[in-house]
Amino acid sequence: MNIPYFSTTMQSPLGDLRLTSNGQAMTGVYMSTQQTHSPAENASKECSILQQAKRQLNEYFSGQRHHFELPLAPSGTEFQQRVWKALCTISYGQTVSYQYLANLVGNPKGCRAVGLANSKNPISIIIPCHRVIGTNGKLTGYAGGLDNKKWLLEREVAAATFRMKIA
Repeated sequence: MNIPYFSTTMQSPLGDLRLTSNGQAMTGVYMSTQQTHSPAENASKECSILQQAKRQLNEYFSGQRHHFELPLAPSGTEFQQRVWKALCTISYGQTVSYQYLANLVGNPKGCRAVGLANSKNPISIIIPCHRVIGTNGKLTGYAGGLDNKKWLLEREVAAATFRMKIA
């Protein structure tokens, strides 16, 4: 069976983002700094999922959205899928360590495996792999670049703090 692929590019505060979909769910959000290439590199059609993703990402970047409501279909191993699912439980403006994530997926000695799965996340930002930091609190590894990781975390923490102050 031939799966259709749809792709579009959008401007963001982090530069161009390439969004991909199979027509039913999101399959990728790639930053221009990522070396990972999507399977839809040559696709150019848009679909309603990509239009929704653009809208929700723009809302996220403007601080209006703290949770994405999109169907997701990241392609990966069973272990990667578990890690990516666990990433989706990290609240907006919060961070966890690779060790915490390893414990969460039932592999307490698997910090490196979790880090590798994190680095292979094809749906960055929406599956918030940027919220994982080193046990010592330092920013480590991010396929989109550490500057982008820092920007995302600072933006989320500032928005979450502001929201608490006005509540």
